[in-house]
Amino acid sequence: MLEPQVTRLESGVRPEIGTPMIRILIADDHAIVRAGLRQFIADQPDMEVTGEAASGSETVARVRDGAFDVVLLDISMPDKNGIDTLRLLRRVHPELPVLMLSAYGEDQYAVNLLRAGAAGYVSKEAASTQLVSAIRTVVQGRKYVSPSLAQILAEGVSGDAGRPLHAELSQREFQIFCKLAGGAAVSRIAGELSLSVKTVSTYRTRILDKMALKSNADLTYYAIKNGLIE
Repeated sequence: MLEPQVTRLESGVRPEIGTPMIRILIADDHAIVRAGLRQFIADQPDMEVTGEAASGSETVARVRDGAFDVVLLDISMPDKNGIDTLRLLRRVHPELPVLMLSAYGEDQYAVNLLRAGAAGYVSKEAASTQLVSAIRTVVQGRKYVSPSLAQILAEGVSGDAGRPLHAELSQREFQIFCKLAGGAAVSRIAGELSLSVKTVSTYRTRILDKMALKSNADLTYYAIKNGLIE
């Protein structure tokens, strides 16, 4: 897990006097996780936590009302999952970098989240120095891609046969796939995404075709088997 201790800026570099601090919003439903993140971010001379949120809705509200340079967003959030919250944040503040945090491996969610507009993806099992590096990278307007994720992306470009089926889904397809796999009915998904039932049904058919599956139960089994849901 991310350790609470982090070394200061690499190579002894210090921010110049007068350089603005990086303002960070931590969005995670676990208070202990937020406290750990806040502790080691406080050890960085160029960063400060200026807001916290414990749900998807609260995260969006904080971004609307506050001024932040980066959002650290957990993928597993109550009321609105990280994928839905990310899409809303992209509408509210398109230029604000959102760095996704997850206990899931990069091969499970990272590619789809980058397609959906995330500035980067960091596993909670990664070293805390990796998160600090990721924050500095996305604040500069660049995407953060770890070496392991870069390999996954390279394999996708080369048409690697081992690429997971859900990596072939579009942003919207993956969003609906996650909801279907979690047991949500088509009518409920339609209401949450402001789509017609017919449109969601069309997406469902397309998802099943792309993944060579036959039913919602197959989607759920696939998601559990691949660690996308518990």
